[in-house]
Amino acid sequence: MPLSKSPAPPSNSHLTHYKTLGLLLTLYLAQGLPAGFITQALPAILREYKVSLVAIGWSGLILVPWGLKFLWATVVDGYYSEKIGRAKSWILPMQGLSIVILVAVAFFEPHNLAQTPSVMTLYGMLFTLSLIGATHDVATDGLATRLLKVAMAPKEPLTHDMPAPASVSVNQTTNHHHRQSQGNAIQVIGYRLGLIIGGGVLLMLLEQLGWRNSFLAMAALVAINTVPIVFFKEHAHTSVIPSKKQVQAEKSGSFKALKNYLSHHYQYFWSSREMLAWLGVLLTYKIADGISSGMVKPMMVDVGLNLQQIGFWATILGSAASVAGAGVATILMKRLTRFMSLLYFNLAQALTTGLYGLVAYGFYHQLLTDFLWLYVVNALEHFCASLALIAMLTTIMHYSRPANAGSDFTVQVCLLTVLGGSAHFASGYMAHFLGYQWHFLVSMLIGFVCLAPIIYWHKLQNNEK
Repeated sequence: MPLSKSPAPPSNSHLTHYKTLGLLLTLYLAQGLPAGFITQALPAILREYKVSLVAIGWSGLILVPWGLKFLWATVVDGYYSEKIGRAKSWILPMQGLSIVILVAVAFFEPHNLAQTPSVMTLYGMLFTLSLIGATHDVATDGLATRLLKVAMAPKEPLTHDMPAPASVSVNQTTNHHHRQSQGNAIQVIGYRLGLIIGGGVLLMLLEQLGWRNSFLAMAALVAINTVPIVFFKEHAHTSVIPSKKQVQAEKSGSFKALKNYLSHHYQYFWSSREMLAWLGVLLTYKIADGISSGMVKPMMVDVGLNLQQIGFWATILGSAASVAGAGVATILMKRLTRFMSLLYFNLAQALTTGLYGLVAYGFYHQLLTDFLWLYVVNALEHFCASLALIAMLTTIMHYSRPANAGSDFTVQVCLLTVLGGSAHFASGYMAHFLGYQWHFLVSMLIGFVCLAPIIYWHKLQNNEK
């Protein structure tokens, strides 16, 4: 993978910036379509077909590739066709494979979901789709990070051994921080739009279009959103010069050389007390959300909502609230530090998670009869979850070195989902034994506890300045 010296990046005009945002929107929209079905529609469909809460909790295994994608992130970051482009070499085939799997899912018979073998067959196809999506995400996150960080790139070409530049003006830093938050907002907006279509719209149209036509339509939408990346030309400034350690590892091909390279590559993440504290934040930030989110749709089915109601009032309006939250987050983060954003937004999400428990209590004790209460809480939780996610993604991007953008970003996102995904797996057992009311209230309390690592990380940040 010999790379030539990168030329100076082109001027980062407003037009170029908005074209970048438009490209990222289509990429994350295509990624969100199948993810919308897995995370939003699948739990409701499974519960509608009388699948147990424990089995629904097991659907969390489908998302395992998202927590392990760091294992192949350096491969995605380092191996590509120069002719096609660093990111396009992976994004194009992954979106093509996604289309193939969606077509295969279209020919699955959903009426057999009451039988365990059929559930496992569907889980297997969706696991493959998740693996493809996770690999796509590595390449897309790397492209996004490089494009959004180009304004701060130094004049000399970056190598894998060089950290991100530290000496930039206050105006440059402020403008760059705002553009990063804009880019992260587009990531969330595009992904959430995909969730709306792949989750909410699919639930609404499932009875009218049927299972097969619904998934064939989703495959067609992924194909349409592949067009912009086909015509996108990756500039040389999105590539970097490999480090000496990387070149030696690739030439020797030995396991020891590769191990030394990987150790060198990821040593950055435990290079200081601040970074170790940040790893603690990543590992705990999504635990409460992982516990609660998997049981929201099954609870809605059990209190009496049908799939169309869940599709529109919960998934679509909930995702719309997430899009609104992403926009509000970019505004608020102009005035808040990263620490304040992480702390306040995550606290807000924990509080709204607890509201699910109160609503469940109200319905089961016939204190509430109007589903509007559930819709409002769902919208509030999605709004606050989006605030928390934007704050986290912006800080993750801050800790991603330009020369290792894709893999640095990916490792952090993986750590973010490791315990959160495990909690999703356990959520079915918790809801089964505790009931929905206590399940969500315990989730809220865990969310409060998980604020402690954020405070500790901020304390170390101040001490090391």
